Amino acid sequence: MNATASAFARPVQSPSPTDRTRLWAAVAAFLFVPAAVATGILTLASERASRCVTYGEQCAPGLPGWLFGWSAGLGAVALLAALAAPAVRVRRAALAVQIFAEATALVVILSHA
Repeated sequence: MNATASAFARPVQSPSPTDRTRLWAAVAAFLFVPAAVATGILTLASERASRCVTYGEQCAPGLPGWLFGWSAGLGAVALLAALAAPAVRVRRAALAVQIFAEATALVVILSHA
């Protein structure tokens, strides 16, 4: 019975040793927090933010939280897909979506100034 089961089983293909999609997805996720802090500091260094902190003038109502939340959430889901997907093409697409979503979140922070 084992002989017939092994005849129909597909051989498991391991990813190529040069495929570093999972590594780059983890690096991008790890570097997102310091990048968000750095863009927050850049935002606070603007003239408009300085006037808001110092004099209480020209204060903006706040970040568009829905856009930041959706882009950060999409980046997290894409990170999980890039780490868990068995196919290399899916991992590469998920990595591209993750980087785009993280960049969008950083632009939202930067555009607040």
